[in-house]
Amino acid sequence: MEAATLALGATPEPAWLRWRAVYAYWWRTFSRTWRGTLYSRVLEPVAYLAAMGVGLGSLVDHRHSGQLGGLSYLEFVGPGLVAAAGMQTAAFEATWPILGSIKWNRTYDGMLAGPLQVRDVVIGQLAWITSTMGVTTGLYLAAVAAFGAVHSPWAVLAWPAAVLSGFAFATPVAAFAATAQNDSSFSVLYRFVVVPLFLFSGTFFPISQLPRWMQYVAYATPLWHGVSLTRDLALGHLVPDDLVHVAYLVVVAAVGLAVAQRTFTRRLVT
Repeated sequence: MEAATLALGATPEPAWLRWRAVYAYWWRTFSRTWRGTLYSRVLEPVAYLAAMGVGLGSLVDHRHSGQLGGLSYLEFVGPGLVAAAGMQTAAFEATWPILGSIKWNRTYDGMLAGPLQVRDVVIGQLAWITSTMGVTTGLYLAAVAAFGAVHSPWAVLAWPAAVLSGFAFATPVAAFAATAQNDSSFSVLYRFVVVPLFLFSGTFFPISQLPRWMQYVAYATPLWHGVSLTRDLALGHLVPDDLVHVAYLVVVAAVGLAVAQRTFTRRLVT
């Protein structure tokens, strides 16, 4: 009922702004539950950076100095974790909330009972996911800066770069979630996609240390491009390949958005 009320409240708005009713629904939901996310959004970045960048980093710097292009392990892993946080946030926000809105609480049905269209649902949902990625990656970047792993004014662009990386992951995952019949498929997604990407896309060590075939797999993943771009911006080591990273992420996000529009329409209308 609440979703339907919000949808009806969007009537006076221009058609291209009606997605804001969907965004407003998720904002109101979050405003009731935000206290439960304080640890994961605020304390987790600090704890993770302290453990990986400082604790493990001291051991890596002592035994493997010179293998990270002159960077300390904290400088290497910190910006990578910012991009990885965007992917992990997208993986959660684009799976269970979407399936729940389709199958369990049927929130989308309430939205579509008013003047909203499927495209409004898709755009509003992805806009909300982008906001949550923005908060999470922003807090991670602030923690990285507090630990002294940011060395360039270009670091301000590492934040939108990490969000773009997460968005390039969110759109195809949202398209997939709209086809799921139950949440068991999400366990497969996490086990065989999210976790391997997190571990083997250049976040914790250069992918040059991987076998050649795994390097080519990493090159094809949005996270590797996001990690490389975010790290270059945070450290001020800009190279022409950064434009390739941006273009790749934009193309993947756009294709995912187009597919999401189709899968949402097929599930909710036909």
